[in-house]
Amino acid sequence: MIKLEDISIRTDLQPGDMGYVTYMHGCFYKQEYNYSINFELYVMQGLAEFQKNYQADKDGVWIAEYEGKIVGFLLSMHREHNTAQLRYFILDSSCRGIGLGQKLCNLYLDFVKQKGFKSVFLWTTDELFTAAHIYKKMGFVLTEEIGSDSFGKTLKEQRYDLNL
Repeated sequence: MIKLEDISIRTDLQPGDMGYVTYMHGCFYKQEYNYSINFELYVMQGLAEFQKNYQADKDGVWIAEYEGKIVGFLLSMHREHNTAQLRYFILDSSCRGIGLGQKLCNLYLDFVKQKGFKSVFLWTTDELFTAAHIYKKMGFVLTEEIGSDSFGKTLKEQRYDLNL
């Protein structure tokens, strides 16, 4: 069993990371929630946007690794009006329940506060109960719901906001 203390976290993107994180999302969301390849495209586009618009003083990434393999990922992307967006939070199934998600979230919150953002937001779907629980525990509040067929099935996309 993997232990939290055996996982390292780095804060720089390296060649192969964006492709692997896209792969993680594509496989997980197909297997667990039956999302289509459109979701994988959505992730690819968002990661490309992050890299294209990256500003070291405003954006951050946390990549958890175990024995050289990415097992967790989360990024912060700057937006208008001194706001940041939490995106692509994912954990490998072998690393759930050991505190890694909480650790990544704490690093994220520390970062956005240190950078002086006024608020943060994220988008998720109504099917992701565990994720919603984590976000609510962090203080996020559900502020918007819209119907969507974007990922190959009918669901509700949900926006959560947190004022800092």
